Amino acid sequence: MTQATVSAPTTAPLSLTSGRLPRFIEPAAFAASLVVVAVVQLLLGGFEIATWLVFSAVLYLIAIGVFSSIVEGRRKATDRVVRGLVTSAFVLAVAPLISTLWTVVSKGMGVLSWSFVTQVGGTAFDADTLEVVATPGALQAIVGTLITTGIAALISVPIGILAAVYLVEYAQPTNPVRRAITFLVDVMTGIPSIVAGLFAFSLFALIVGPKAFSGFSASIALCVLMIPIVIRSTEEMLRLVPNELREASFALGVPRSITIIKIVLRTAASGIITGVVLAVARVVGETAPIFIAASFTDNFNADPFNGPMQTLPVMAYTAYSFPGQDIDASQAQAWGAALLLVILVVIFNLIARIVAKVFAPKAR
Repeated sequence: MTQATVSAPTTAPLSLTSGRLPRFIEPAAFAASLVVVAVVQLLLGGFEIATWLVFSAVLYLIAIGVFSSIVEGRRKATDRVVRGLVTSAFVLAVAPLISTLWTVVSKGMGVLSWSFVTQVGGTAFDADTLEVVATPGALQAIVGTLITTGIAALISVPIGILAAVYLVEYAQPTNPVRRAITFLVDVMTGIPSIVAGLFAFSLFALIVGPKAFSGFSASIALCVLMIPIVIRSTEEMLRLVPNELREASFALGVPRSITIIKIVLRTAASGIITGVVLAVARVVGETAPIFIAASFTDNFNADPFNGPMQTLPVMAYTAYSFPGQDIDASQAQAWGAALLLVILVVIFNLIARIVAKVFAPKAR
């Protein structure tokens, strides 16, 4: 008998196997692009940072696409180029934000102090030197911002949440009232802020007369901007609550109202609070509606129903656009108000994150 010989199986080459560029090729290609574009700009007699970065990114994408096509193939080259485009778009979107924050912090830190926060700013006539003395301070603007935004939130948040509950939990899709509310919310979401200010001022001018400047009028203008954001964000959060939770509650005999309060709203509390914070952040920096409805003043006014009221965004605008005799002091006051406004928004966001974490449903 002859024993059959068994040949070892031969391994066929994989068709998808290709070369791979080293890891350092991407940073090296980008660095080389920066150097080449910089040299070309210097040879042409000028150097601009924005032009340098844009042309360097374009040259890098071309270079990495060519190198990857030769070594790795067209598929991997396309992946690298698209990833580079996404990264470039991200940097392009973040760069203005970083630049704005850096400008506000660098110019506002020199003005920001405890006295600036705790004293009322303004101008006064010195009878001894016969000069107009400017006193830096933003207390009247801080108090005005908190009052107007607080009143707007107290009015807008309950209305927005209750309207969203009606749209999601009670109204049928074919209900004409539901369709009308949804249409009005969509329209109000894109309304210009100055229109809200004109509406509030006209409303109070009809009620109290032509001198209708007040903090409450400004709060009503902010409500027009805030309510649709609260409605839309709360509506989306309520739709994310599983129907199984509602059905389980109904099966136990729990009424619909208790189910909404105990189950639906509590489950969506984290997202609802986030939406409220987004609405507050949307209106706290508004200038046009407050400027029209509440005007501006250097005097301290904590009464939202009587007289003009100052806020941080209006203070920054008026101090920079209409400076006093000391232009440098007025501009410094504007940058200080802008930095305080940024800090206030950051504080609101931190509070919202803490509250959302506390009210978020716990996993068991």
